[in-house]
Amino acid sequence: MIELTEGQELALTAADGTPLTKVQMALGWDHAPTAGFIGSGAAPIDLDASAVQFAGGQLFDLAFFNNLATRDGSVVHLGDNTTGKGAGDDEVITVDLGRVYSKVESILFVVSSYQGHSLEYIHNAYCRLLDDDGTELARFTITLGVRETGLVMARLFRDGAAWRLGAIGAGIALKTPTDSIEALLPFV
Repeated sequence: MIELTEGQELALTAADGTPLTKVQMALGWDHAPTAGFIGSGAAPIDLDASAVQFAGGQLFDLAFFNNLATRDGSVVHLGDNTTGKGAGDDEVITVDLGRVYSKVESILFVVSSYQGHSLEYIHNAYCRLLDDDGTELARFTITLGVRETGLVMARLFRDGAAWRLGAIGAGIALKTPTDSIEALLPFV
């Protein structure tokens, strides 16, 4: 497993060098006990994982809590966790790389706060990439200091016939991926 930092890239290949065909992007977080009105901790933070596909520099399709799969079925969101409670991954998105429509050049993985909380109110947050067997390939940890309501975590992009993962880690002001497609374009 590789701990990615902003700007790093990773080829999506198995140990023997063959391209991976399926991956999972998992998101996990814990609600900070001081979140809420004057540190009351009253309301849990609802983070959402989204995968946004782009083709020709334009939105092509997306999978998120309100649209669980892309039209071609290549990207599937496995369900919405609204609290971050419980151990392990809170939300998972699967990507069947072989089924991704051929014109799709990149897929952005975005984390956003549905209620509009600053991401400063979460802790122990991460995004991790797993192969089809559940082996963790890479992890990107969300560090404190993200004042925005969203974060562009990473990008899957085509590299010839194969795919690569690029860590981004940039804060962005949005609550759902459809709030501002224009704000996502610089990361494509």
